[in-house]
Amino acid sequence: MKEFLETLMRQHIGGLVSRSSLVGHKTFFAPHIFSWVPLLEKNWRTIRQELEQVLQYQEALPNFEELVEYDADLTKDTQWKMFAFYAYGIKAEKNCDRCPETTRLIEQIPGLKTAFFSILLPHQRIPPHRGPYNGVLRYHLGLMVPEAIDQCGIRVGKDIRHWQEGQSLVFDDSFEHTAWNDTDNVRVVLFLDVVRPVKFPISLLNQAVIQLFSWSPYIQGAAANQKKWDQRLDAVLAAKGSQ
Repeated sequence: MKEFLETLMRQHIGGLVSRSSLVGHKTFFAPHIFSWVPLLEKNWRTIRQELEQVLQYQEALPNFEELVEYDADLTKDTQWKMFAFYAYGIKAEKNCDRCPETTRLIEQIPGLKTAFFSILLPHQRIPPHRGPYNGVLRYHLGLMVPEAIDQCGIRVGKDIRHWQEGQSLVFDDSFEHTAWNDTDNVRVVLFLDVVRPVKFPISLLNQAVIQLFSWSPYIQGAAANQKKWDQRLDAVLAAKGSQ
């Protein structure tokens, strides 16, 4: 099933999306061509405040592969944790309730499909990989970035960027990409996937493919895994409250 989806989305439809893209076909994009980016950058400290509350129970947060079995082999040896809000339209209700201001902000973004806090622990690297489909674009808002910026970054294709707190990166994750944190501190970004602006009628095809992926067992499985983690976190918080 995974191979079928990747072939369908990348090889057969990806070319149509690239040729019909309203923002071009490249690794990184100028963030402010997207009208919603200033909203997030203006409120990044508010988002960070809620993140700081989440990090109080960092040890209880799931690793990426605990939720997203689609790429489980990619990160099984990496300390890459996540705190999910949305996964292809499926809302993590309890997490959204825990971070109401962040939720309010991201829900104003047109075409939002996926949203989570992406937490890369010290001295960790995410191996090179490619997203399955270029019909969405990936967004990072720097929330906690180690001072040694040159030791913490992301490569997309042949292009390298470094996160900065309160600033945005937008890129096409269907290019091979990798990220690293070679510092002694945690790196956290707000991680979003949004629908790529595409000309009509390919935009309709793009929406259909994204919907198909949202119905796949990988996304539905992530939603089920999120519910299991909700129960685990509730137990952790209850134990702390009784101390």
